[in-house]
Amino acid sequence: MEIKYLSHSSFLIKTKDAKVVMDPFDPKMVGLKFSKQEADIVTISHEHKDHSYTELIEGTPLILTWPGQFEKKGVRLWGVNSFHDKVEGKERGENVMYKIESEGISTLHCGDLGAALTDSQLDEIGDVDILLVPVGGKFTLTADEAISLIKKIEPSIIIPMHYGRPDILIEGLAPLDEFLKKMGVEPSEPLEKLVVKKEDFAFDQAMRVVVLKA
Repeated sequence: MEIKYLSHSSFLIKTKDAKVVMDPFDPKMVGLKFSKQEADIVTISHEHKDHSYTELIEGTPLILTWPGQFEKKGVRLWGVNSFHDKVEGKERGENVMYKIESEGISTLHCGDLGAALTDSQLDEIGDVDILLVPVGGKFTLTADEAISLIKKIEPSIIIPMHYGRPDILIEGLAPLDEFLKKMGVEPSEPLEKLVVKKEDFAFDQAMRVVVLKA
């Protein structure tokens, strides 16, 4: 499995047989580049244009915007309902987290998660190898809240997303370094992509943070 960061909260996940694009965004709204992407599956956590812009997606993908169980080209997906805010969606609405399983690896994309998960939601999610988690606050989890979630899910790999940077047009997001500092991780050169296989996830493997280049 290969994971490439497309910026903001968007990722391209390539498996042996499929391409999955998660939360594609409108580059004019976000201020970051988003190139055309071919996809078999597209997941949309919610309908804000910085997470649901499909105009640059090529092909005839299965586009998912709701919770439930799905499968295509050897990729199994679970959409789990959650909230975009701390008042049960009254401010920003609902948010769908998508868990992907393929090649023996499970990946959870949290979307614009804005509230702590309940025990029921955590049970529904189950085991997670790779966690794609927002860390910028304001519209989503703060760094501290993301760390609290990480401790509950206990993934092997954490990939931060949805954080502030000088060239983003969305104001008020905390920078990535704030999250890395709280996690006790020294900033390093971001990876172009993450390539993993099932054998990489040993039972006693230490949890690690992976920063991907956008």
